[in-house]
Amino acid sequence: MAIGKKEYVSFLFIGHHAIDTIIRFKQKRKPSLGGTVTFGSLALKTYTKSTKISVISNLGLQNFNKSLLKHFNDKRIDFSGVKTFETDNTNFELNYTNHSRSLTLKSCSPKLKFEDIPEKIMSTPPSILVLAPLCNEISFEYVSKIVKKFPNTYIGIDLQGFIRYINDDGEVSYIRDESIISNMIEIINLIGDRLILKGSEVEMKLLSNLKEHPKIMGYFKKFGNRAIFIMTMGEAGSLILKNGENLLKIPAYKPKRVLDETGAGDVYLTIFLYELLNSAMTWEEIEKSAHLASA
Repeated sequence: MAIGKKEYVSFLFIGHHAIDTIIRFKQKRKPSLGGTVTFGSLALKTYTKSTKISVISNLGLQNFNKSLLKHFNDKRIDFSGVKTFETDNTNFELNYTNHSRSLTLKSCSPKLKFEDIPEKIMSTPPSILVLAPLCNEISFEYVSKIVKKFPNTYIGIDLQGFIRYINDDGEVSYIRDESIISNMIEIINLIGDRLILKGSEVEMKLLSNLKEHPKIMGYFKKFGNRAIFIMTMGEAGSLILKNGENLLKIPAYKPKRVLDETGAGDVYLTIFLYELLNSAMTWEEIEKSAHLASA
């Protein structure tokens, strides 16, 4: 499956586009696009213009400014898999204070349905598929049908939207809900060797129910597959595990200046997947891919 050199590859991103309302030190900023589907697709098209990128999503038009789609049109990202609805779009309020962040879901677009995927996408399997929900819009049934439909496609997962707990007031937290965790474990077992899963330190702690880094990463050995598991830790870098290989510790490269840290993990995952596909997939090449993604 590895391509081994920078040839034509195709990505399919699945998940909601978010409208992010960002508040920093009580100052509300102009609403902006957010989510892995947004940051990942735009970053990848900037990184490599030769890659075909398609998106499957549900867009609520009532609180969505269509001018925001210009970014995707300019980069020729395929939106044929995006359905529009006369509802509110997925909207998060991100409140930053003193290096901490609270997250509140104000509205959520309709859940994704497998039957809504266009035939054009169904008939041309992507090189890699990225599942990146924001508010539990991707069900186990949806994943099961995707895995069956594209039996030779690698599947990247951004853990956040699969394990977030969202209460009735829209407050997002990382509380261990056993039904949510059980669903994620089923998904890991279902995808098996084709899985590349990325989660933040908080998310991986929640999934494993462990606190120490070596134990957290060791937890994923229990699945007995050859999947790749990545834990991102901000300025502390990232850890990468695959059964039968040494645990990789990848440093975080410090930029000269930071405009906005939002979406950094999304970009990391996407660039890692691209470089992985264009490598021989040896452990040494995987380590190199991680360094490139981190930079």
